[in-house]
Amino acid sequence: MTPPDAPSPAPAELPHRLILLIAVACGLIVANLYYAQPLIGPISASLGLPPEQAGFIVTLTQIGYGLGLLFIVPLGDLVENKTLVLTVMAAGVLALLGAAFAVSPLAFLIASLFIGIGSVSVQILLPFASHLAPEAVRGRVVGTVMGGLMTGIMLARPVASLITGLASWRAVFIFGTIVMIVVAVLLKVAMPRRRPGTTLGYFDLLRSMRTLAVETPLLRRRAAYQCCLFAAFSLFWTSAPLLLASPQFGFSQFGIALFGLAGASGAIAAPIIGRLADRGLSRRATVLAMGIVAASFVVGVIDRSGSTLSVLGLALAAVLLDFGVQANTVLGARALYMLAPEHRSRLNGLYIASFFLAGAAGAALGAWTFAAGGWLLTSAAGFVLPLIVIAYAATDPDER
Repeated sequence: MTPPDAPSPAPAELPHRLILLIAVACGLIVANLYYAQPLIGPISASLGLPPEQAGFIVTLTQIGYGLGLLFIVPLGDLVENKTLVLTVMAAGVLALLGAAFAVSPLAFLIASLFIGIGSVSVQILLPFASHLAPEAVRGRVVGTVMGGLMTGIMLARPVASLITGLASWRAVFIFGTIVMIVVAVLLKVAMPRRRPGTTLGYFDLLRSMRTLAVETPLLRRRAAYQCCLFAAFSLFWTSAPLLLASPQFGFSQFGIALFGLAGASGAIAAPIIGRLADRGLSRRATVLAMGIVAASFVVGVIDRSGSTLSVLGLALAAVLLDFGVQANTVLGARALYMLAPEHRSRLNGLYIASFFLAGAAGAALGAWTFAAGGWLLTSAAGFVLPLIVIAYAATDPDER
């Protein structure tokens, strides 16, 4: 019999239905981070939040997520994972309810902060799924779960816009609350327990993250790759709605929401790339992903006339961009999850936190370049970012 404080062994085989449940759960949980983004206008108008402060709605959610990545996700190497996931999700449910019934700007902003914190359960589930997967299929499992996550990111905005159009912005957060309760019940029933083997205390665990960052070259390299690509991703999805809403294209908010669905198709990259990684083709697939991201910005700038053809070109650019970024995310996560199992949650937290910050910088760069030079300058900036990491990847003598 395994002692109660011993680490849980990885199973010989991972049930497919459990993989799918974790993938769907990750997509539905991460969607909570993005519901408010297209709703800043109606939310701030309803609560009396000044327009110049409306950006705090998104910023505080991002800050909460960043805090959770650094201070909660590492607990996945210390605390029994099922209990940790359900506890963090419970905090997210309360935050969603707080947002739904907020009657003042301060109440809503506090709720936004905790929505971000409650959403980091996703980054506990990812290494959990990797732990359960046998090494031979780890890339496929990570790819499937990441595919669910990216689908949730891309569908959250159009779903929020649709629900708001049919009811109100408050209905979006009520919807999110109900979904989280259902997901939590399913995970409680189906998710096995996993007790990590780490014996460090919490503060020692946090201090060890600096050591991991310094002493893990693969983490630094993979984080650098993903930082540039995710910055390009955020740059595109910040500026593309501005382009579509311009007189040249004349899209309504509903039309922009529908355009956002195009990017969701890029989620098919995850399982495909995961299988390539399992076959030992990670390095080639990495360079291919970077090249696809660079190509997406070329495709998106060929025709800027506002015609049907230019819209189709922009949609193709969105699909290529999301495919490349998603592919590189999976490759990086799989490479890190092949390292010491007792470090997975901390490595994952550092990896995600690094490119999450890069994404925020990319969004700011996208807004600035579009205002300063329009779509052409934005596309040029987006094209340069993957070129930087292609050059950096060429310096890697032997990535394993």
